[in-house]
Amino acid sequence: MSKYLLDKFLYTVDRDPELVERYREDPTGFVEWWEREMANTLLNCVGDEKSTWLSFTADERRALREQDHVTLFDLNSRKLHRPLSTPVAPSDWTADLARMHRVIW
Repeated sequence: MSKYLLDKFLYTVDRDPELVERYREDPTGFVEWWEREMANTLLNCVGDEKSTWLSFTADERRALREQDHVTLFDLNSRKLHRPLSTPVAPSDWTADLARMHRVIW
């Protein structure tokens, strides 16, 4: 698991309204772009020496593309970055909380 990279994704995207909007509009394309371009910048790799040693796992990539909050919560050390999600009805959020409770306990 690339927990560090997942943490970096959630942290950087959550704090930039432009990135949040891009992620909401095209989650699949955004995750691919972020992993290809932003990850290396955040890992302090110079442009000609892009790192391949750290990348999202298939499960992480799927959860980010599908904005699967429960899986992200479980993969990301029980941290939840809800602002990245598209708006959901309160009943949907209640179901997510119930699923998270089962993950935790």
